[in-house]
Amino acid sequence: MTRTFAAALGAALILLCTGGNAGATSRIKDLANVEGVRQNQLIGYGLVVGLNGTGDTLNNIPFTKQSLQAMLERLGVNIRGATIRTGNVAAVMVTSNLPPFGTQGTRIDVTVSALGDAKSLQGGTLLVTPLLGADGNVYAVAQGSLAIGGFQAEGDAAKITRGVPTVGRISNGAIIEREIEFALNKLNQVRLALRNADFTTAKRIAAAVNDYIGAPIAEPLDPSTVEITLPKKPAGNVVSLLTEIEQLQVDPDLAAKVVIDERSGIIVMGRDVRVSTVAVAQGNLTVTISETPEVSQPQPFARGQTVVAPRSRVGVTEDGKKLAVVREGVSLQQLVDGLNALGIGPRDLIAILQAIKAAGAIQADIEVM
Repeated sequence: MTRTFAAALGAALILLCTGGNAGATSRIKDLANVEGVRQNQLIGYGLVVGLNGTGDTLNNIPFTKQSLQAMLERLGVNIRGATIRTGNVAAVMVTSNLPPFGTQGTRIDVTVSALGDAKSLQGGTLLVTPLLGADGNVYAVAQGSLAIGGFQAEGDAAKITRGVPTVGRISNGAIIEREIEFALNKLNQVRLALRNADFTTAKRIAAAVNDYIGAPIAEPLDPSTVEITLPKKPAGNVVSLLTEIEQLQVDPDLAAKVVIDERSGIIVMGRDVRVSTVAVAQGNLTVTISETPEVSQPQPFARGQTVVAPRSRVGVTEDGKKLAVVREGVSLQQLVDGLNALGIGPRDLIAILQAIKAAGAIQADIEVM
């Protein structure tokens, strides 16, 4: 079973990491973002009403009670000092992302999460909730009926929960009230921000842009930034030029890295991982302890007690494997095949990779998550 799993792991790594071609190209659109064209996070505090007794316990959650009183007072209902026992209200946090160039009046999706001890938000309706940006200004207003992916059902002696019933979503639940001004079409320079910083990739992006335009308008400033000086009289506007640039194909360069997730046993190796000549051996020590107690009883009508006599058997076996030699400068596929030849599982493979790194025989960074 271990050998089969290790072989399957190796095959998956080869398909995912090598992809069959070492020089696969990608669009600039998939490698970099235009600086300034970004989303902005919004957050707000509100109330969800209409719950079927699954809302907050007002005696335990004081902020829900205060929010309910303040809302009713704004509507002309004074309940100061009155006892409120409703279980159909829940305090929630509302979050959303304001898209780039979002115009006033367009709608965006919002996520609603319970803040108190509400059991479920199913069937609830979010009341008008202002959504604020990091600067404290209101950029959108949310309201609407929630769609819940999970559910909870319980009886007198059993309860079942599927998903998370205290988190819901409202599709197109918020209306943008304020726009973020960004005059992209009036810029003289545009900077591309690489998603994975790399000197070689930044240089290749600049070279691809210069070759397409026919003039040295792109320059790599650092591993994560490429600056493009826009022509004074382009064939079209800035948006049209960026549309053409983001479709250019570039071969990105990746640093040699091995990423290890200790908790799940997942290993991901980049295509440029190389090793020096090294010999690897792996063995397992198995200790087996078996208990076979025996019962000793006295003869009939004899004086005595029934006792249990312990009988233990301890066995030790060591499953040793021969040394496997990994040649210098092998490719990722050959490295995985060589390690799989030892018939090891992913957990042992993690320890072997770390040992090879400690020996200085692997030319890659190992990142443990």
